[in-house]
Amino acid sequence: MSRLPRVLIWSSAAVVLFLYIPILVLIVLSFNDSHMGAVWKGFSLRWYDKLIHNPAFFEAMLNSVLIAAVSTGMSLIFGVGAAIGLEGNRGRLLPFINMGLVLPLVIPEILLGVALLMMFVLLQIPLGFVTIILGHSVFSLPLTIVMIRARLRKLDPTWEDAARDLGANSWDVLRHITLPLLKPAMVGAALLTFTVSLDDFVITFFVAGPGSTTLPLKVFSMIKTGVTPEINALSALLVLVSILGVGGSWFYQQRSGRVVTQSLS
Repeated sequence: MSRLPRVLIWSSAAVVLFLYIPILVLIVLSFNDSHMGAVWKGFSLRWYDKLIHNPAFFEAMLNSVLIAAVSTGMSLIFGVGAAIGLEGNRGRLLPFINMGLVLPLVIPEILLGVALLMMFVLLQIPLGFVTIILGHSVFSLPLTIVMIRARLRKLDPTWEDAARDLGANSWDVLRHITLPLLKPAMVGAALLTFTVSLDDFVITFFVAGPGSTTLPLKVFSMIKTGVTPEINALSALLVLVSILGVGGSWFYQQRSGRVVTQSLS
């Protein structure tokens, strides 16, 4: 192996360690028996037990799951239709539409949160679950559209043409050909947007109202009184859910994409 590839491998490994060592430390300290998070006094699960028996934790968890599920469903319903429509359109406005779709993903979240807050105030919409769901849909919808369009570009158009030649109408082609082929991307987009919505703090912080505390907001409120192993336990659970969501999204798309393609070939 030449010197340059070896340098790249070691530098990449160093970057990965730099990013993930703090997360591993947080997870390890969540099993610390000490009240002081930085002082190790032995292995214990009592902070997870205390977290499970905390009613405020369950309320925040249910709020986060409900908001993530609704925003994910909305992004799928509108995202699939928008992706199919955009891929079938070659108009002059398409580049501007594409730029507008990517914009919520690249601008700083704090700017997006302030903009959404100002819009809800101007429209006199009370802050709460509705505003959080709408705020999460702003970044969930572009993610869904990007993933669905990427899948559409890999599909063989001859499958749809063959279905039409056999007498299928547009609805039959969509229901029996297009949607089954898009299923891996749809499930992957749902897992990814659900995870992103569950973990979002910045936008939720600006558009949340009384009684709509989510898990990230709960962690933030707990940190104000000091970092305890209970906060580490909650953060470790959020990291685990994030890893499972993102990993499941990637794995399902890789596996299901091959299965569907082989079944229709």
